Amino acid sequence: MGSAQDCLTLASSSPQRRAILEQLEIPFEVVEPTYVEDDALGIEPADLVRAHAEGKARSVHDERKLTLGVDTTVVLDGRMYGKPSDREHAGRMLNELSGRTHRVISGVCLLGLDEDVVIHEITDVTFRLLSHEIVDAYLESGEWEGRAGAYAIQGLGGRLVERIDGDYLNVVGLPGALLLTLLEHHIPHLLASR
Repeated sequence: MGSAQDCLTLASSSPQRRAILEQLEIPFEVVEPTYVEDDALGIEPADLVRAHAEGKARSVHDERKLTLGVDTTVVLDGRMYGKPSDREHAGRMLNELSGRTHRVISGVCLLGLDEDVVIHEITDVTFRLLSHEIVDAYLESGEWEGRAGAYAIQGLGGRLVERIDGDYLNVVGLPGALLLTLLEHHIPHLLASR
């Protein structure tokens, strides 16, 4: 591996993904992807997030570098819950997730290894039974804006959650354990470079 692969190129504008890489002390640079997501009907959620992760990574990839693309969605009863369009839409989402277990599915794509890796991670999240007052208070916070499933578990959205089964960081926006395993297997020097 050349010196160009001493850090990841993160194909994302997400501050949560940047924060996770910083927390895990994985060296990275950010390049905003040019990929345009198309949520075609009839595609399985895991297939879709893998395709989006790969599309984001390929849109910025430099063959001399290591590129990471990630995409996350929330799924309940086979239906995907992306980012809400407005407060009313967010309220409907939260009420549908209330008292139930949904899945957070993230696609991960790593380009620039000996072989391209495109994989996904699933975490189950169970919401508390949410009262009208709890939902209204959360909507008032504005934290739901730009969040898949209309909540951010790392913020006030943590109040909505009863339990999780799986990788907490996946729910935040990047499956840390999966990424670390991939890096340890393919390019362990990247984790020792700090």
